[in-house]
Amino acid sequence: MAMKRVATSAAGALASPPGSFGSSSALIRHLHASPGSKKIVGVFYKANEYASMNPNFVGCVEGALGIRDWLTSQGHQYIVTDDKEGPDSELEKHIPDLHVLISTPFHPAYVTAERIKKAKNLQLLLTAGIGSDHIDLNAAAAAGLTVAEVTGSNVVSVAEDELMRILILVRNFLPGYHQAVTGDWNVAGIAYRAYDLEGKTVGTVGAGRIGRLLLQRLKPFNCNLLYHDRLKMDPELENQTGAKFEEDLDAMLPKCDIIVVNMPLTDKTRGMFNKERIAKMKKGVLIVNNARGAIMDTQAVADACSSGHIGGYSGDVWYPQPAPKDHPWRYMPNHAMTPHISGTTIDAQLRYAAGVKDMLERYFKGEEFPPQHYIVKEGKLASQYQ
Repeated sequence: MAMKRVATSAAGALASPPGSFGSSSALIRHLHASPGSKKIVGVFYKANEYASMNPNFVGCVEGALGIRDWLTSQGHQYIVTDDKEGPDSELEKHIPDLHVLISTPFHPAYVTAERIKKAKNLQLLLTAGIGSDHIDLNAAAAAGLTVAEVTGSNVVSVAEDELMRILILVRNFLPGYHQAVTGDWNVAGIAYRAYDLEGKTVGTVGAGRIGRLLLQRLKPFNCNLLYHDRLKMDPELENQTGAKFEEDLDAMLPKCDIIVVNMPLTDKTRGMFNKERIAKMKKGVLIVNNARGAIMDTQAVADACSSGHIGGYSGDVWYPQPAPKDHPWRYMPNHAMTPHISGTTIDAQLRYAAGVKDMLERYFKGEEFPPQHYIVKEGKLASQYQ
């Protein structure tokens, strides 16, 4: 059945194809969603005055994924908050007795090993969206928790956003916008570093669902497309996009005019773009990162933007989130940063809200989730997090 706890950790899980799980010798004891009321806590960003402006704005505290009436009508307790940090936060008050915690990558509830230890009733951690790195996945696996996300729910949203950011950087759009707003008019101040995208070499570091969609969308621009990933794409898809596989990341980076980061945050990828790796890139390289902020060395990026080695940096992911007011990326030159918005379009919200409801229904019935949604199952981590 869907909800199971294990007595031992997932140490030694083996790598396997994307979305699959390594083997584990963990002793498993089965736990089903027992009858009766469940305490479900959702952590989302607060919309305030914007909440009433769109009836489909469900991804916020006020919208509560559109499942409040459904849950309460079945006798469950549903608590929604944006207050997630510190020992006196609203979330912390409910940790000891909640059964299900729902969070999003856009306003993540950081589920540490300490919180997992306190959460004696916790069975299920759901991510409304894609990317569950806000959870200590090894601790979740050791505790026998199920971790799942709505795989595929916002891949189109993020890929479209990446393409937009590439064009914003290549065309040096932001200085022109600022001129329009401030009443200035200085064509040279924009044109001296504005280029066409056609003919440029674009490399994606990671070619999963989002990376592949980005490559498909870039093909009409007649770019030279490269990709680095643990696995080669299907030959048919490779031919369709015209993208070339680069097994050696460090060999690919110097070839690229534009680099897009499309990989999950894991122990292996945390901080992987450090000062040394950035130095291997072309001078003036443009970087788009909608994956996770912690994949980058924060200060190394800021320093390289200041020196001009990075010609432009854009993304919507920071570490931590929300980003503090003194985060160096707010003040570095030639950036086009935003809050974490790419995967929370209204269309994406409706998709991941529906996905969360579907998994909760399955949880209440003791049914399995769609296999691709599992991040931790029966003490084992999905291959992309190993």
